[in-house]
Amino acid sequence: MSGLPLLTLMLVVPLVGAAVVWLLPATSSRLAKPIALATSLLTLALALVAWARFDNGGDRYQLTETHSWIPQFGVSYALGVDGIALSLIVMATILTPICLLAAWNDLGEDADPQREKTYFALMLVLLTFMVGVFAARDVFLFYVFFEAMLIPVYFLIGLFGGPRRQYAAVKFILFSLVGGLIMLVAVIALYFYGPGGEQGFLYESLEGQVGGSTAAQRWMFLGFFIAFAIKAPMWPVHTWLPDAAAESRPATAVLLVGVLDKVGTFGMLRFCLGFFPEASKWATPVVITLAVISVIYGALLAIGSRDIMRLIAFTSISHFGFIVMGIFAMTSTAGAGSALYMVNHGFATAGLFLLAGFLIARHGSQRIADYGGWQRVTPVLAGSFLVAGLSSLALPGLSSYVSEFLVLAGTFQRYKWAAAIATVGIVLAALYILLTYQRVFTGPRPTFVEGSEPRDLGLREKLVIAPIIASFILLGFYPKPVLDLVNPAVEQTLQLVGATDPAPTHATGSAQ
Repeated sequence: MSGLPLLTLMLVVPLVGAAVVWLLPATSSRLAKPIALATSLLTLALALVAWARFDNGGDRYQLTETHSWIPQFGVSYALGVDGIALSLIVMATILTPICLLAAWNDLGEDADPQREKTYFALMLVLLTFMVGVFAARDVFLFYVFFEAMLIPVYFLIGLFGGPRRQYAAVKFILFSLVGGLIMLVAVIALYFYGPGGEQGFLYESLEGQVGGSTAAQRWMFLGFFIAFAIKAPMWPVHTWLPDAAAESRPATAVLLVGVLDKVGTFGMLRFCLGFFPEASKWATPVVITLAVISVIYGALLAIGSRDIMRLIAFTSISHFGFIVMGIFAMTSTAGAGSALYMVNHGFATAGLFLLAGFLIARHGSQRIADYGGWQRVTPVLAGSFLVAGLSSLALPGLSSYVSEFLVLAGTFQRYKWAAAIATVGIVLAALYILLTYQRVFTGPRPTFVEGSEPRDLGLREKLVIAPIIASFILLGFYPKPVLDLVNPAVEQTLQLVGATDPAPTHATGSAQ
């Protein structure tokens, strides 16, 4: 087992599974969903083995594989993970089988077999690219996975989404391609200003070693940062997300917002801080300001939203503001909080999107005004949504509270004004979650045509939501396993930047 290339296997297994699902003959199409689910569970098992083999006190990059690819340009097929990348891979491999199970009947009982095979095969292909983008240890390889992710998401939205799916898919791809092209310019610049050699694009070769003038480094920083800000997304380049989330199937929305968008914040931590420390410090005041605007603006848009899927997307813009603020606060507490927040937000968003999807499947509408009193009809669905919402608003005892507290506490050490303003986002979060719950689930019992009263969550749906709720409680009371995983990587990144935690201040006085 110790000699297995685990990361490569995590790339190959879902890709092979996707091919098998796609190539199933029409007579065996009923096997597509079980094969897809089994493939995702096998990938999850490999991720858990990788976690078990990871040494928190060892080298920064572990489970490494390095093979020459295009030596003339310093490009390698190089994989390896630090604690942050591994935690995001584990999150992605947990959420994928949950999403596959949630999407079991998305296309209907009488769905076209070829269409159904395509749907589940695309989700497995997306899993390959999600693992790849976090596991890449070469900048060029990272860029390949970064762009490749767009393909399955585009088709998942454009082929299987809502009435405005083509508009949402095109808007998503245009924003993403613009960000990718800007980043490509920065990647090319790294070739000229990096150390060069056959492995010149390796992260280890570039961290703190990028040459060029101060102006050149700042331009390269901006190239990466803009691409990651679009991917995250941050204000003001966020407008593609509400449309994409509203028109996606709930399972697609989970993978898009819960996992893919983390590539943006992960990239800021890995590339912007790690490769361009001086430029990161130079840009910090503006980035912190944009992050605070995202926190407040996203929350206000969520409060005013009339569409439940768009509302959840707007809440994510607010949450990503917290994550970016913690990254650029450049303190160990805020950095650890941001890394933990990426994981916690993935599960919280999954809970909200999937439960909203179950609700919409029962009533056929995404408009909040079309509901009311549903806790009297679907009490388990209502209670589960309330727990997911409370986790999203960072109720003490649930997972998001720990990460949000760490971000605010760490930011307050260096940027008191930013932490103070962002705290308003907590109050606004309580408003958008509790008002939504009130409008959708409380009130008098709704009336339905005889025989059409919706059922509560079934066994499959309970199996979908149970591990997500378990994550809220586990990471709320015991976040230590994830913090132990991410803390060394955060500290090593801060060392590259040359950032140290501010000395604590103490009140002075004389004894009487």
